[in-house]
Amino acid sequence: MEDSRVEDILASGQRDYKFTNWSTTFSCSPELYFEPKTTEEIREILQVASILRKRVRVNGGGYSPSDIACTSEFMVCLKNYSAVLEINHDKKQVTVQAGLLVKDLNQLLDRHGLALPNLSSVSGMSCAGTLGTCTHGTGIDYGLIANFVVSLELITAKGEILHCSRSSNKDIFLAALCHLGSVGIILSVTWQCEPAFKLHQQCEAMTLEKVLDSLETWKSSDEYFKFHWYPHTGQAKVYHVNRTSKPVTDSSSWFWDKVIGYWSLEFLYWLSSFVPQLVPYVNWGFFKLLHSQPSSRVDQSFKVFNFDCLFKQYVTEWAIPQDKTAFVLRKLQSWIKESGYHVHFPVEVRFVKKDDIFMSPCYEQDVCFINIIAFRPYNKFIPHEPYWKYYEELCMSVGGKPHWAKAHDLTATDIAKMFPKFQEFREICQKLDPLSLFRNEYVDKVIFGSASVSNGGINIGGKEQSDQQSGSHTMDPGQ
Repeated sequence: MEDSRVEDILASGQRDYKFTNWSTTFSCSPELYFEPKTTEEIREILQVASILRKRVRVNGGGYSPSDIACTSEFMVCLKNYSAVLEINHDKKQVTVQAGLLVKDLNQLLDRHGLALPNLSSVSGMSCAGTLGTCTHGTGIDYGLIANFVVSLELITAKGEILHCSRSSNKDIFLAALCHLGSVGIILSVTWQCEPAFKLHQQCEAMTLEKVLDSLETWKSSDEYFKFHWYPHTGQAKVYHVNRTSKPVTDSSSWFWDKVIGYWSLEFLYWLSSFVPQLVPYVNWGFFKLLHSQPSSRVDQSFKVFNFDCLFKQYVTEWAIPQDKTAFVLRKLQSWIKESGYHVHFPVEVRFVKKDDIFMSPCYEQDVCFINIIAFRPYNKFIPHEPYWKYYEELCMSVGGKPHWAKAHDLTATDIAKMFPKFQEFREICQKLDPLSLFRNEYVDKVIFGSASVSNGGINIGGKEQSDQQSGSHTMDPGQ
């Protein structure tokens, strides 16, 4: 590449850009930020990065509450690389560029009478990002969202474009379905869809013990079963979700959903940050007000699958063997009671089918994903470390594995013991990226075992603290 072209590519990057994830738990200031529109522009950015020995990270929708997307070097956002490439109505397959957001994909599919068979609780991430961290929904007959991918194209660090599927470059395909941003840059994804369908969601409240006592029946009786547990109350809200031909019904209420369910909750959790003993009363009050009565709604599938995650939050989520679900939840409930620790609701519990994706938490094992939360009312830090630590150790004790998008403290040594295909995944990364272009501190820590903490200005308790090394990203305290 000629020097003048290198200068042109560098000039196309934005300086002084600050990336912050949705939870505002991590941020970084990349040296250059790019928004390419074409495959050739992506290739040239990689060429320049190779020449200058710069690392490259791709930012999807910024929904991961971890530092997986952070870098101090080159950041690439594919928001302008989001075209629809092909819609095959006969095969019910849709091919799109990797930057298309899932929420826009859902609307596109709906206009064409199609839908994905399952979705996660949020759809603000890009198609490539959905594959990056093993996004999942719920339902014992459904695996990760990545299982609906027929094929994909990616570009390697050397600029080679690979077409991957179960019949072509199969190992790379199975690595790319949970790529952690380390296999290459995903260019396009072909999704296997089905005719659009509606869902009937029926909710009812019951004690957590009743849910756990009948868990095998509950999770197999509905196509998309999940439940929310409300700590300090002993209560749970069960979601029975199944396909239907009934007409759409809308039971939403701006007053109850926004004024009470969002703004009032945020204010009261903020208030409880000064008086933590209020948390159990807040949990009980909102359970009684909003979640204790039976409810029913019918809507298009993607509208029912998605869930309002409310305001900013710390989250951690682990996948455990399904037969350990009741044990883990009972142990967690006992710890909360005995420790006197005050924790927010909800604890979301979902069920996912096993797969063969190399770095999937569901690799060759049906799992239950349990997501715990600590809200950040008005972005205020809420202490949660003892809760996180106990939960992480509890899950590890039963053979659990972390959700890749969420917070955890594991290293490559830990990960290697948990994931049978860890070595194969690492070798594929090294083969496709011999210059280590697609690494950052997160990837070094969890895959390559060479992490170093270099957070520059870490804001801890309102004080600015400099690390010994020059920083690549800023971490919210407690994260």
